[in-house]
Amino acid sequence: MDPVTATTVDGLNLFGMLAAVLWHLLRIGAALQVLPMVGGRGMPVQARLILALALSAAMSTVLPEPPPAAVNAATVLNVVREFAVGIALGLVLRLAFEAGQFAGELISQGMGLSFATMADPLSGASSNVLSQWFFLVFGLLFFTLDGHLALVNLLVDSYRALPIGTPLADLGDFLAALPAFFGTCLRVGLLLALPVMMALLASNLAFGVLSRAAASLNPIQIGLPVALLVGLVLLSLLARELQGPVQRLFEDAFLAARALTP
Repeated sequence: MDPVTATTVDGLNLFGMLAAVLWHLLRIGAALQVLPMVGGRGMPVQARLILALALSAAMSTVLPEPPPAAVNAATVLNVVREFAVGIALGLVLRLAFEAGQFAGELISQGMGLSFATMADPLSGASSNVLSQWFFLVFGLLFFTLDGHLALVNLLVDSYRALPIGTPLADLGDFLAALPAFFGTCLRVGLLLALPVMMALLASNLAFGVLSRAAASLNPIQIGLPVALLVGLVLLSLLARELQGPVQRLFEDAFLAARALTP
């Protein structure tokens, strides 16, 4: 083979590899963009791009070759489908983190910390400190339980179950998977916050009765610091029991994500 032909063949192989990486980047990049801990404004854009490119390049070597792309309506639909599947996979895992933030919102009402807000690195908006605490705890447990490895396995299985260019078998089931898991996240968030909420409610009722019995006791000056102290003690006890419920929630999240690409 002469040098000109060899250079041409190498160039075509390079362009074919780049096309495969870019096709896989659509789904993987969309999933990482909405995924907690590695998505949102908490991570620089350059770091997210490097991570998405690295995962796409690694997966393109073990996954089937994508179909040849042409400038037509079918290619546009394939691009939109890849974005939709990636965003749906990331949203399922993000909903699991929203369960913790929902629990933090409920607990902060009883502790009197609903006014203590800080910038949310995931959405850029403001949220209370307890929601951020639950978000960080969920994030630490996610990596401790090897959730990042399960995420890579999920993305690989999604390409095997739904290869690039394959139409969705049942669009109704695909659209119904997220609302079904949303109810599970609300229930888990409420159950996580319920013990602390009931204890804080009993504490507030006790100080309400004391303020009625002794008018000199100011429920705001005494009851609020005590409710804050009781809430912090209960949160320290709750942190020791979070691993089991959060692990089951993540397992349900990955099961719901796999249901998107049956």
